[in-house]
Amino acid sequence: MAYYYQYIYTSQTGFTKRYAQWLADRVSGDLLDLKDAQKKGLDYFDSYDAICYGGWAMAEKIVKSKWFLEKAENWKNKRLAMFCVGGTPNGEPQADALLHNALTDAQREYIKVFYCQGGMNYEKMSAPTRITMKMFVSAVRNKKDATEEQKEMFERMASSYDISDIKYIEPIADYLVGIGEEDAV
Repeated sequence: MAYYYQYIYTSQTGFTKRYAQWLADRVSGDLLDLKDAQKKGLDYFDSYDAICYGGWAMAEKIVKSKWFLEKAENWKNKRLAMFCVGGTPNGEPQADALLHNALTDAQREYIKVFYCQGGMNYEKMSAPTRITMKMFVSAVRNKKDATEEQKEMFERMASSYDISDIKYIEPIADYLVGIGEEDAV
């Protein structure tokens, strides 16, 4: 029996698109930008056994995840996953908090959420996002009670960097094909 996978993503600077493409290559499936997915009717997704949404982290939220979460109500008979890409390394408390707050308890019953470290690309950010990030970095850089880890993170955030790695798709891929469900948040 063949299974059909749909990967939907939104990406501003390319990191989320890269992870979505890696997933579509790893667990063969169709790749769709969120703008195109929003134009599709619900019946378009009927033939898919699994649907995965990828968005980027901003202000401790997964950007544009509302669309997916609203549609997911109708897809409870499918394997559903959501991943977030951000500039914080995997395993950091901020990433764990983001994942915890991404779903309600009810949504956790039928959606699994994952985090993939990506990076910052100021050159590809929209002007408002770039200005907001620079202001944030400037403000927190001067924080008097910052820990060494926070200071290191703020310095890293001051310029573009890439800490993405294909290995972070493995738990998502395993979940989508039914392996290692206990590893998902």
